[in-house]
This record gives sequence, C-alpha cells and structure tokens, in this order.
Amino acid sequence: MDKKLVEQITSRDEDFAKWYTDIVKKAELADYSSVRGCMIIRPYAYAMWEHIQGYLDRRFKETGHENVYMPLFIPESLLEKEKDHVEGFAPEVAWVTQGGNEELTEKLCVRPTSETLFCEHYAKIVQSYKDLPKLYNQWCSVVRWEKTTRPFLRTTEFLWQEGHTIHATKEEAEEETIRMLNIYEELCREMLAIPVLKGQKTESEKFAGGEATYTIESLMHDGKALQSGTSHYFGQNFAKPFEMQYLDKNGKLQYVYQTSWGITTRIIGALIMVHGDDNGLVVPPRIAPLQVIIVPIAQHKEGVLEKADELKEELSKIVRVKIDDSDKMPGWKFSEHEMKGVPIRLEVGPKDIAKNQVVLVRRDTREKIMVPMSNLCDEVPALLDNIHNSMLKKAEMFIKENTHNAVDMEEFKAIQNNKKGFIKAMWCGDARCEEKIKELTGATSRCIPFNQEHISDNCVCCGKKADKLVYWGRAY
Repeated sequence: MDKKLVEQITSRDEDFAKWYTDIVKKAELADYSSVRGCMIIRPYAYAMWEHIQGYLDRRFKETGHENVYMPLFIPESLLEKEKDHVEGFAPEVAWVTQGGNEELTEKLCVRPTSETLFCEHYAKIVQSYKDLPKLYNQWCSVVRWEKTTRPFLRTTEFLWQEGHTIHATKEEAEEETIRMLNIYEELCREMLAIPVLKGQKTESEKFAGGEATYTIESLMHDGKALQSGTSHYFGQNFAKPFEMQYLDKNGKLQYVYQTSWGITTRIIGALIMVHGDDNGLVVPPRIAPLQVIIVPIAQHKEGVLEKADELKEELSKIVRVKIDDSDKMPGWKFSEHEMKGVPIRLEVGPKDIAKNQVVLVRRDTREKIMVPMSNLCDEVPALLDNIHNSMLKKAEMFIKENTHNAVDMEEFKAIQNNKKGFIKAMWCGDARCEEKIKELTGATSRCIPFNQEHISDNCVCCGKKADKLVYWGRAY
C-alpha cells in the first residue's frame, strides 16, 4: 500500500516540473482556483508561511520596525510619479476601471508593490530630522498579471511582506538595505535550512526605480536558481518626485534616503525544490507544521492508544505533535506522512511498550533510532536540531558540487549544456556582454557576490579586462 502511494509522485529526474506539481497537490500545499493564475494556499502550507512570518516579524521588531497597512488600490496619477518605476511594472499591472455601475474618472491600479503609497504618506507625516528614520513594514498580498504561472513560484496574486524605510543620510539607508538582506539570509539558513548566495544585482536586473538591488539566490535540485529575497536602496529617486523632505538640524530642507525590501510565499517553492525527494516533501523541522507524528502499531491492542496519548501529552510541551489514530494501515500512514515531509515519525506498539522504548524514524535519512521513553523529551529536540543541520549541510554540499568556473565562452557554453547549477565567471561590466551571454546560453546574471574572487583577468564574453566576478545561471 505504501509503495503505491509513493509511486503517485513523478520522479524528479524523469520530469522535474511534474514532480513539483505532484508534491504541491498531493502533499496538500495548494490547489488551483477558478481565478486565472491564483492559487488556494491550503492549511499545511499556510502554517509554514505563519512560521516564516513569525520569525521575520520578530526580527523586524527587534530592529525597530513597525507594521502598518496601506490601501489595496493606487490611483494611476500616483503610480506615474516615478517614471522608471511605472515603466518597470506597467506590463504586470491589473487595473480597476469601474466601480459598481459607474466608470471611474481615474483608473485604480491593484497594487503590484506599494512604494508610491508609502512615499505619499511619508511626505505628509515627516517634517523634521527628529521624525527620522521611519521604519515601516506591511504584510499583505500583491497582484502582478503574469503570463505563465506555477504555484508558489509565480502567481498572479501572492503573499509577502514589504518593508519601506526613509532615513536622513545615505549611509543609514545603505546600512538598512544590507541589514535586511542579512535577516533574509538568516531566515533561509536558520529556519529553512537553505544556503544562499548573497550579492548585488547588475544594473539591468535591479528593481525599477532603484539605485541598487541586493539579492539572496538559492539553488534548486534541477540546477536552476531562485531569487529568494531582495533588498533595494533607492537613494533619493522617489524622494524628489514625491517631495519627501525634512528640516535638518540647521533648519535647511533636505531630501530623505529610502529603502525597500521583501520576501514572498515563493520561498515555500524554494523549500520544496531544495529539500524534496522522490517520495515527497522533506520539511525543515523549524518551520514544519507538524514536527512529530505518532503512529500507533497494532492500535487495537490494549494499552497502545493510551500510551500514544501519554507520549503526545508529554511531547506537546516541547514540539508540534499529533497522533495518527485513523483506521488506515500503518504502511499507508508511513507513506502519507513521509509524503508530507514530517521530520520525525514515532512508532509505538505492544513490543515497544514492553521494552519501555519507541522507534523514531527520520524523514531526511529514514534512519531508525530506538529511544527509551524516559529520554524522549531530551532526544526529540536534539534530533530535530540534528535533522536541520544535516539538511543544511546537504544543501550546502549540493551548491558546492554544482558551482563551476568558466574563463571563456566556449567553456561557459560547455558547462551550461552539460552540467547544472551556478557558473562563476568574470564580467567587464558592459550590459551588452550580459545580454549576449543570455542570448547564447539562456543564463542570466544572478548576482555580483559580496565575497569576490579573481578567477581570470578577462571578461568571459568579450575578453576585455574584468574585475567583477558574477554568478550566472538559468533561473525561475
């Protein structure tokens, strides 16, 4: 019975896209809705998002940020105040043109992002240097009219947080931008067991209207990159058209410096593709909706369910735990919870009770461990930490094994055609070379890493002198 259930998931190496869709559906993460390009986030995935929210919300507040909420709609005239910004988002904007039976005198954009709303608000409430900095964040959904969609990775509507801050000095704003990027990196490492590359986007890949965009990039099992979070430094690009000014200590009017940063439900897609295997999800323990599933063996026998209840009561003080006391066969239960990626399965039956022990089975390695019942409350948290660390180490090794150096275009193309993952190569800084690499290979620049290396003197594309190392790759 358990074998049949596992077979319902397509193998990753046979068809990675189908494997991904199978997991999203069969592990009950999301369902398709009647609204084009929109998904229904089911309780299991939403619980993961709540753990992500909880971690980030705590970190934001520790660094002085406050939560606010901005309107869903943006008037067309407001959106058009920053030229580069509106041009960057125009193809993805959804418009409201009618309210009730009346045609609107001005179109309303359904927010694709909220920079303009924050700018308008900040311009009203900030007068003096004493009002700065303003460190705001909002949790909301946004709409971007995507041509092709896939659950979590790219949907018409998605959930996210967007931070928007203004500062008196350039230095403060730049520090904020990097601080928030570091928090995103810590989220991925500490909660999701996902290692990331950290660096700056090239000019052509940066946020529309920004001075600089910083990114964390993760690597999926199929060798494609996923932009997993971004932080933007705007300088005064929005401050000037929106008249965001303040009086400094000398009574002189100055423009503010601004940042914006966000992470979305797309990170759940990353989790699936970094850790999942041919049997389903493998959920990192710290964001797992359920950390331990208790499966009673021979539950019809006297004392088994009672002992399972007793163990659940004990463990529920320290972990997220449930009992599967359904009428399904144990093998079916094993397969179901394996497919959903529950980090630890706890088996307890008459023989275990007689020996005062339980069997713990790790989802990540399938290792079975016999543990005395008296040690359970010490062993389970330690095992969850061990699973997290093992998953992180495995993902780090995957990136290491799938990162390649290229010093010229022939080598670049050979790697791209025969291997998967990131390609490290030098770049002269010319956008024409960046575009040519994309045309010839399908690879885009993922980031200019903060930790620079020098692997060649020359640009991988044109052969001219180069001093920037760039990570390249195909991406979602």
